[in-house]
Amino acid sequence: MTKTTICIYHFLVLNWYVFLNCYVPHIGKDNEKLKEFHDGGRSKYLTLLNLLLQAIFFGVACLDDVLKRIRGGKNIKFITSFRDLLFTTLAFPVSTFVFLVFWGLFYYDRSLVYPKGLDDFFPAWVNHAMHTSIFPFSLMEAILQPHHYPPKKLGLSLLGACNLAYIIRILWRYSQTGNWVYPVFASLNPLGIVIFFSASYILSAGIYLLGEKINHWKWAPSSSVLTALPISTPCSFISPASEKKRRRRGRGRRGRGRKEEEEEEEEEEEEEEEEEEEEEEEEEEEDITP
Repeated sequence: MTKTTICIYHFLVLNWYVFLNCYVPHIGKDNEKLKEFHDGGRSKYLTLLNLLLQAIFFGVACLDDVLKRIRGGKNIKFITSFRDLLFTTLAFPVSTFVFLVFWGLFYYDRSLVYPKGLDDFFPAWVNHAMHTSIFPFSLMEAILQPHHYPPKKLGLSLLGACNLAYIIRILWRYSQTGNWVYPVFASLNPLGIVIFFSASYILSAGIYLLGEKINHWKWAPSSSVLTALPISTPCSFISPASEKKRRRRGRGRRGRGRKEEEEEEEEEEEEEEEEEEEEEEEEEEEDITP
């Protein structure tokens, strides 16, 4: 895919996320039934945080595309590095996590994460915009262009720090209001909540590693090396003794001039030919001897 097409893709997806970030938080804002949804701001919902994160990422991606066209790739290494770090450690893992966990809980028991009453305020297309389309957009980004992954330790540490920050936000919200952000937490005991948070990080780390594998599968250069037998002497046999001689001479040649190397190579070839002739003569004598 051409750079122009990728640039257009980034621009279109950015506009889509900007629209969602402006539209979704204002749905039913004056309705008393959605008071709990709006209290505490958007930062309490991972879904809305993810929409903001995706908008920031695609904004940075668009900026990177434009600057590369203007400056020809000069002096924008910081922007490109930030784009890759943002995508690899947050944008791809978080969007995939939201997609998997939301629909997993939704089909198990939707009341745990998205009560049926919300259908009266959030049309089906809004639900899919928040929880479904986020995954193919991120997957498409991983396939359209390569991203430089940081060392695993750094990447997983950044992802873990963000997980911990959101967990603290959830617990702080509960300590202030007595209400859980998501109904699923109300159905768990303290041990169950710890297990849920731990499993969430393990899943996030697995998604991070999956993204790294996809990036390597799609963009890593082929590592296969083709080798062939010498054309001049197919199936020729080189004795262990002559191989040792060749290695010794190779070590001795280090640091010498090109002419000396060529002369020694010629001498080696002559010696090998003589050895082969001697071996052939010995074989002929053995055949003649009764």
